[in-house]
Amino acid sequence: MTLDEFVSAFAAEFDETPEDQFKADTEFKALEEWSSLTALSIIAMIDEQMDKTVTGADIRASKTIEDLFNLANSK
Repeated sequence: MTLDEFVSAFAAEFDETPEDQFKADTEFKALEEWSSLTALSIIAMIDEQMDKTVTGADIRASKTIEDLFNLANSK
């Protein structure tokens, strides 16, 4: 999965935030729609689409979508 594909898949987990709000350098926890439920759906998306396992701690340690992508790829 490329970074662009990851950003698109990440954006797809949000219902109300416009897709153009999502870039590699988006600080996702600052998004109004971000919640613990969204975090769980992101963890599931990474598991299903990348076959990688990330934790809540990994998400807390990530600031941008690209940070999370790089962290998932390092697993």
